[in-house]
Order: sequence, then structure tokens, then C-alpha cells
Amino acid sequence: MKVLLLLGFVAVALAEVTRFDGEKVYRLRPKTDEHVAIIKELAGNIEVDFWSPEGAEQVVVSTEVDIHVDAAHTDIVSTLLQQSEMEHEVLVEDLQAYVEDQLDNQETKAYNYMKYNSWDKIEAWISSMASSNPSLISTQVIGTTFEGRAMTVMKIGKQSSSTKPAIFLDCGIHAREWISPAFCQWFVKEAVETYGSDAQMTSLLDQMDVIVLPVFNIDGYAYTWSNNRMWRKTRSRRSGSSCIGTDPNRNFDAGWCTTGASSNPCSDTYCGSKPESEVEVKAVADYIRRNLSTIKAYLTVHSYSQLLLFPYSYSYQLAAHHSELLQVAEGAAEALRSLYGTRYTSGPGATTIYPAAGGSDDWAYDLGVKYSYTFELRDTGRYGFLLPESQIKPTCEETMLAVKYITAHVLENLY
Repeated sequence: MKVLLLLGFVAVALAEVTRFDGEKVYRLRPKTDEHVAIIKELAGNIEVDFWSPEGAEQVVVSTEVDIHVDAAHTDIVSTLLQQSEMEHEVLVEDLQAYVEDQLDNQETKAYNYMKYNSWDKIEAWISSMASSNPSLISTQVIGTTFEGRAMTVMKIGKQSSSTKPAIFLDCGIHAREWISPAFCQWFVKEAVETYGSDAQMTSLLDQMDVIVLPVFNIDGYAYTWSNNRMWRKTRSRRSGSSCIGTDPNRNFDAGWCTTGASSNPCSDTYCGSKPESEVEVKAVADYIRRNLSTIKAYLTVHSYSQLLLFPYSYSYQLAAHHSELLQVAEGAAEALRSLYGTRYTSGPGATTIYPAAGGSDDWAYDLGVKYSYTFELRDTGRYGFLLPESQIKPTCEETMLAVKYITAHVLENLY
């Protein structure tokens, strides 16, 4: 009987895994207000997963819009697009095939930086890296996720009797952006392996600490491995709604829920019931507030679009340090491009992509962290959130050049 019950539970668990057979990703190019209205009406009538921009609220004329549509509605969407004469193309013919092709299926016993790693593997890796490198890495639990997982930051730097200035680096704020946590792991690896041999990294870690949060939205990330690869939000629940989760990058107290965010709990850009309603957001915000006197830069890593953004996203107003922030971003983008020729666009979030309130970079900047940047890593839509494992190494290598460029500037311009 116990065996039968166990098999039953396994069957239920397997049945809960979301598949994407026959589902498509379209790239739309709205040229008129009517086209924009059609896209927004479409989103209101069927379940449309916005890949870029991140919600219907941000769709405007002359922006490229990437939408993921389930198999049941692809014919309707195709017909509507043809009738409206809206320029479009199919980026992904069968999303399930992309999901399956993302992993190289080569099992390795050792931890592999060129593979996407589940949360269990990352958690064990954090502990292993800290115990193996006690002179460079210390860890601290800064909070607990909604589902009870420990949020651990890794402080990387040469130990010092005095407090050093620091850079805060987080990855994986949106669950499905797997290349993002892969970069944070790569950064830690490079820091440990090149300290003492690479002059720039050695200088950085001698004089500053880099505080790395390998996965911000741990619950959501774990869910993308176990149930739904396309999940974006946290996994919090709220009374009065059957919809789960909040967009953590709309939940910071920076123009909260005023633009480019949704008050609908079912939306992927749901801003939450109040600023810092998400325990994960509050944990990060509290940590940065407690250490504000030492944190001189805030870097948050997302995907996709190949962008290097800085404040503001919640307003078209230019940041007080706009000229310097732009100059550094352009220099970092040039350094990144030098390796593989990958082109990034730099600028303030609102004008470079779209207005969006409640973002962590705007919040950190308004709090007083001058050098606040958001990376949107590879690619520009060919694979989107399903960047193959074969691109982890080149993506991380080129991004390291940009991050090192920014950190060098921060180190030379401490405030």
C-alpha cells in the first residue's frame, strides 16, 4: 500500500510540471496606436506572457514586443496579426523544444560553472566555496524566503581589521532568467581563482569587498526547476487572491506602482500589496540600509536584451549623476564588446527601454548608492530566457570585463 501511495504522489508531482508543446514566441512591431491597442486588448482577453517588455503597461508605438502565447491561442493570435497588418515574426516555433535544448544533458559529478545549476546545488556550492576559501569569503544569512529558504550573501575580499567599502551584486531577481545566477557563480569563481594573479581583481579585493547574493528570488528559481520553467515572480500568497507571487523588481519603494507595474495580483508585473511586501525584498533592502555607509555600488543582473541601464526607470527625470553614470556604462559596454563583439546599449531605464517603477536600482540610487546599474545579459531574443548552456561561458567572460570596469571606476572615485 505504501508503495502504491508513493507512486501516486510521484505521478501527481510529475503531472504538475508545466510543458510548452506547440507554444510560440512572437516578436511584434507595433507602428500605430491601433497596433498598441490590439496588443493590450489581446493581453486582456487571453493569457499572454510578455517576455519583452515585461508587461502590457509598457507597450508603446515603435517598440519591439516579444510575447509567449500558449498553443490553444496561437491560431487566433496569428490571424489577428495578419488582419491588423502588424509587422511580426515568430521567434520560437515550439517553446518546449527550446526548454529541452537549453540543457546539454551531460551529467557531471563535479560542480560545473558552464551548466545551469539547481538551487540545491547552488546552496551546497555557497557552503563549499566559503569553507574552502576562508581568507577570502565569509557568509551571512540576511533573511528567509516566503517558503523558508535561507538568503545567504557571500562577502568576497581580503580580510581586514577595518571596514572596507563594498559593492553589492545580486542575481536572479526574476526566476526564469537562469543566465543571471550563472553569472554570480562565475564572478565568485573568477574572484577566488584570479586573486593574487590578476592585478585588477587583486587590487579590488584588497581594497573593497564584493557582497554577492547568488540568487535573490530563490523560491521562484526553485519553482522554475521543479514545475514551471517560465515562472517569473516570487511564490508568496496573499489573502483574497488565488494568484501567487509578486514581481520583486516592482516591489521596491521607488515610485512604487506608479508606472510600468500592475496592481493586479495575477499579473507578472504585480507590484505587491505595499513596498517591500515581499520578505525577500525587505531582507535585501534592510541589509543595504544597515550597510549604506560602506556600499558604494549596486549591480543587479537580469536577462535578456543586452543592455546596461542606470536610474531612472520610474521617471524620465535624469539622475543627478547622469553624465558620469552614462560615461561609466558606455566604457563598461565597450570593455564587454572587446571580447566577442557583443553589443550593449547603455542609458537610463525609462528612455532606453520603458518606464517601470519599483526597481531595485532606482531604489538603491535614491537611497544614496551612487553607482547603481542593471545588466540585461544575452541575448536579444533568439533564445530569450532559454539561453543555451553553450553560451554561459562567453556571456560570463564578457560580463566580467564590464563589471571589472565599473568596479575599477568605483574604486578610483570613492565618495
